[in-house]
Amino acid sequence: MKGEARVDYTKLGRSGLEVSRICLGCMGFGDATRWLHKWVLDEQSSRPVIRKALELGVNFFDTANVYSLGVSEEILGRALKDFAKRDEVVIATKVHGRMRDGPNGGGLSRKAILSEIERSLERLGTDYVDLYIIHRWDDETPIEETMAALHDVVRAGQARYIGASAMWAWQFQRALYVAEKRGLTRFISMQNHLNLLYREEEREMLPLCRAEGIGVTPYSPLASGRLARDWSADSSLRAATDEIAKSKYGATEDADRQVVARVAEVAAGHGVPRAQIALAWLLHKEPVAAPVVGATKLSHLEDAVGALAVKLTPEEVTYLEEPYVPHAVVGHR
Repeated sequence: MKGEARVDYTKLGRSGLEVSRICLGCMGFGDATRWLHKWVLDEQSSRPVIRKALELGVNFFDTANVYSLGVSEEILGRALKDFAKRDEVVIATKVHGRMRDGPNGGGLSRKAILSEIERSLERLGTDYVDLYIIHRWDDETPIEETMAALHDVVRAGQARYIGASAMWAWQFQRALYVAEKRGLTRFISMQNHLNLLYREEEREMLPLCRAEGIGVTPYSPLASGRLARDWSADSSLRAATDEIAKSKYGATEDADRQVVARVAEVAAGHGVPRAQIALAWLLHKEPVAAPVVGATKLSHLEDAVGALAVKLTPEEVTYLEEPYVPHAVVGHR
């Protein structure tokens, strides 16, 4: 649309892969009967959001095999096939979550990884994914086995790059060391839990990623919507039913409420929606490349892209960060 804001692009870490600075997270697309979240959009409702993202210049799409047990991948794959050329988009999916009962139904063993990449490609309707991400750390599989299997996925042409998500910094450093020592494919990205209400990743993970040239693609950039609305505005289906989000933020409500109030104040000063301030703060953080925005409305995407034009002063950043208190670490399991 004429005059409508569009995204900027950046390299993902030290790789040559160019991604939009906003990534569309696709956990919200799927089948509520096959997933723990009851607020997900069905295919008919998902397609306009995916199309809008493309119109705004978003080329980066993130899903996972476990989202609605594969339905998210199917919806995304069909939409991108109808609305875009394969070479023009960057598709990321993830592996680790349990896809079936019984032995080898989840995790990061060689068997699980090589089986799940085949199934993900089939659901996505593509010959390769651009970024294949390990969704969590697997305590029951040697990291040497996992890294070797991911390397073989890349060598087979089934993935162009590999990434990781939600783990302790020492675990990520160990994986990077194993790859370097054995001449295996190296991670280029870290998808971790990071927003104005949860900043524990600033202690070790962000410095590690800066030192190692890893691009960061934070999930839950708006703290499941808490940073985008009044504290008392809890009328949405997601706010009422998302028990995972409640477990993340329920114990620190007093301090979090102060942060949310300051986001509202800074947003009013800029004359923009609150979501844009929360995302602008993230986009100022090094080495954040692209927050993963779980848009389920067209307005969510428009706000996210608009955040790229918001420039915060150092004083505003300090003001937003000041009320923060340490949080219990969540997301690594």
